[in-house]
Amino acid sequence: QVQLVESGGGLVQAGGSLRLSCAASGLTFSSYNVGWFRQAPGREREFVAAITWSGRNTYYADSVKGRFTISRDNAKNTVYLQMNSLKPEDTAVYYCAASLSIATIERPAEYPYWGQGTQVTVSS
Repeated sequence: QVQLVESGGGLVQAGGSLRLSCAASGLTFSSYNVGWFRQAPGREREFVAAITWSGRNTYYADSVKGRFTISRDNAKNTVYLQMNSLKPEDTAVYYCAASLSIATIERPAEYPYWGQGTQVTVSS
C-alpha cells in the first residue's frame, strides 16, 4: 500500500521559514517523480514545485521561485520543501504527490499517489 505522509507545516510569521517533509512507503521511491502542490480555501489545487526521480531536475511555480527549494533523499524515501521568505499568500494546505511518468509536471492529474496534506499558515 502506497503511503505519502507530509509533515513540517505550522504557523509562521511573514518572512519566516518552514521545511516540509514527504515520507514515502510502499513504492520504489527512487523511481518516482515527486511534486508539491497547495490548496487555499476556495481555490483550486496549484503546482508549487517538483523534482524528478534522480533529483537532477527541479521545477518551480513562478510564485515561489527563488524562495522555495525542493530536494530529495532517496536513501530516506523523503522529499523536502524548504520554504523561505514566506508570505501570507503562501497560506494553504500543502500536498506531496508521486508519479512514475509525467508528461506535464504541473498537472495534478498526472499524479496517482497523494498525501493527506499539511497546513501552512503565514501571518502578516
